Amino acid sequence: MLNQELLDILACPKCRGPVRVNEAKDGLICQPCQLIYEIRDEIPIMLIDEAKPLGHEPGDRNPDS
Repeated sequence: MLNQELLDILACPKCRGPVRVNEAKDGLICQPCQLIYEIRDEIPIMLIDEAKPLGHEPGDRNPDS
């Protein structure tokens, strides 16, 4: 699990908005962009090109659907 201090300073690289940990705790969600950034070996991969559309990851659900 990521350190809370790190989570507090992380922001979506696309919109600079806040991100939150998903339910499976394997990604960071940016709700406004509808993207999920994967967490690999406790390291968030905050690259726009590697982000996936929200709701397309196992264990993740789109609260708007």
